[in-house]
Amino acid sequence: MKLYAISDLHLGYEVNRRALSDIKSRPADWLILAGDVGETAAHLELAFRELKPRFAKLVWVPGNHELWTLPSSEEKARGRFKYDELIELCRFYEVLTPEDPYPIVTIGGIEVRIAPLFILYDYSFRPLHIPIERAIDWAREQEIECADEVLLHPDPYAGLAEWCHARCEITEQRLRTSRNDLPTVLINHFPLREDLAKLPRIPRFSIWCGTRRTEDWHLRFNAAVVVSGHLHIRSTSHRDGVRFEEVSLGYPRQWSGLITPDHCVREILSEKTLAGVAAPHTGPGAIPT
Repeated sequence: MKLYAISDLHLGYEVNRRALSDIKSRPADWLILAGDVGETAAHLELAFRELKPRFAKLVWVPGNHELWTLPSSEEKARGRFKYDELIELCRFYEVLTPEDPYPIVTIGGIEVRIAPLFILYDYSFRPLHIPIERAIDWAREQEIECADEVLLHPDPYAGLAEWCHARCEITEQRLRTSRNDLPTVLINHFPLREDLAKLPRIPRFSIWCGTRRTEDWHLRFNAAVVVSGHLHIRSTSHRDGVRFEEVSLGYPRQWSGLITPDHCVREILSEKTLAGVAAPHTGPGAIPT
């Protein structure tokens, strides 16, 4: 089998919905959907209905858009309660989520741990001299503000940073107590490192892009590759010998007429790409097995 990934399908756009048919069938392989499939449960369900028959297994992690509560929508659940409803939808379609045990699969004769994560952001991707209470105002100085501030609710937490920290604690504990002797695929919608959250046209959008608490997780949890989306800037980067893949499709203006959605389905792991990454990390920060 091979492991593929794509994120930011943004099925709220008709062009993107039509483009689902472009994604080719790979019936022996797994597909990661790394968040921002759409804004409603109906968008998520559409993706599952279309893509589940084409792949052996789907893996989903939430983006910020899936967690929005739109004023025009019949969906009224907010925050963690909206997330819980989406998890139930995933279970109906037998799609793996951050709430399931991390599966261990064999690729090219090597066992690999697949770890879908749900880590939000806490406004820490900002200059050190900017206090957290001024982070949003700092972004607004350049007329930048994420729609999350209106549409993404933290219920029942006091704020999004508190929800993010709770998710970090839950997830870190789960990762620590599972198979860290295996090469791991870490999957999160938001980048796990601040130095990867670079948006040249809107640099101060970084505060809505992750948390410093995950900066060394690729080393601590033996990552063979880290998958993310959110930035709408497709890229491959390397840090400390670990590959980081940003796998966005994006809004229609960012891909339509330029590339096909199937070309955005990134090969993440295969027998060939696993060569040389089977041994656990042993450097600073690595968790002993």
